[in-house]
Amino acid sequence: MNTVRILGIDPGLRITGFGVIDKVGQKLAYVASGCIKSNDNDSLPLRLKTLLDGIGEVIATYTPSEAAIEKVFVNVNPQSTLLLGQARGAAVSALVLANLPVAEYTALQIKQAVVGHGKAAKEQVAHMVTRLLQLPGSPSADAADALACAICHAHGGQGLGSLATAGFRVRNGRLV
Repeated sequence: MNTVRILGIDPGLRITGFGVIDKVGQKLAYVASGCIKSNDNDSLPLRLKTLLDGIGEVIATYTPSEAAIEKVFVNVNPQSTLLLGQARGAAVSALVLANLPVAEYTALQIKQAVVGHGKAAKEQVAHMVTRLLQLPGSPSADAADALACAICHAHGGQGLGSLATAGFRVRNGRLV
């Protein structure tokens, strides 16, 4: 059977989570996860370089064949949204520089694919990631979100993660 190695990214300026899984047929296997942390005291360009270099190192270490990243949501604070968008841009740049195909998923799609509904709490996502990948313990919140993104992508061909949302509405966190 073909093995597809998927790198999931949960972008953030302070902490960017990453998760690597293998998909063999319909089975998922945990490979690695963790966080790339930037120094709050560094300038914005240095922090973005830290993310770019860190993701490049993860790619070199685990050699994924595909990547998935969470789309940015609009925040109440426009400055925070702008900074998150720049961190996401650095992450996407690292993936594209490595010639990886990049899929993008909303938080709603990721939560639906992993938990079953779009309003799931972070704890529910982490719990389902732990169960689906049969992990001995719960990963950090950022790593769990990155693994959830990778799981969503792995289920993309048949699962909720790839549902076209055109013609659907969102009600109570679910597509209807």
